[in-house]
Amino acid sequence: MKKNSSCNLESCLMCRHTLPEWHAAIGSHKRNFVAKKGEVIIKEGEPVTGVYFVTSGNVKVHKHWGDKELIIRFANDGAIFGHRGISTANNSYPISATALETTSLCYVDIEFFKTSLKVNHDFAYNLLMFYADELQASEKKMRNLALMSVKGRLAIAILSLKEQFGLNSEGFLNLALSRQDLAAYTGATYETVFRTMNELLAEDLIHVKDKMIGILDETKLLDLSNK
Repeated sequence: MKKNSSCNLESCLMCRHTLPEWHAAIGSHKRNFVAKKGEVIIKEGEPVTGVYFVTSGNVKVHKHWGDKELIIRFANDGAIFGHRGISTANNSYPISATALETTSLCYVDIEFFKTSLKVNHDFAYNLLMFYADELQASEKKMRNLALMSVKGRLAIAILSLKEQFGLNSEGFLNLALSRQDLAAYTGATYETVFRTMNELLAEDLIHVKDKMIGILDETKLLDLSNK
């Protein structure tokens, strides 16, 4: 990582929901960095030191799942990661985080983060709501892994990426994702996802350009996601 000063104290989850008079404290405690594409920011099992916020760019949050990698979610546009390490029972990160592109980050150490929660009730409430949403999404993902076909999970993955990242002017997802990462996000092997992608292409539900995925028939993808 290299140092970077681009942080407006406005865009991340913490800055949006803390008291304006607390921003001076954030400014004096935060550290800004730039992570290169492919750089590991957090490694699963390492001791917890602090929490990160994405200023710009994109980070995959992932963990070991048996002998495979499972992508839990993607963090962009002010999103938080590293917060899963906050626990009274364990002091190690339960996830890894890797930059998918050149990404600007804001870091605060864990003690200042906890103090911010105690002082800023609105921030604590919004983080609680974020935890609740994240827990529901994780439980739904695990249910889908157990009960849903790969085709249905792939449809869900594509639709959720559209919701998070939107589409570019050509109608493709605003995210260039390798087939390996798409497989890890879907919770399937590379070979199975490759074969299922070809099925969706043959059925004219999607189209692809290099690593970009475009949606041709959202209604049918929604039907698959509900099966």
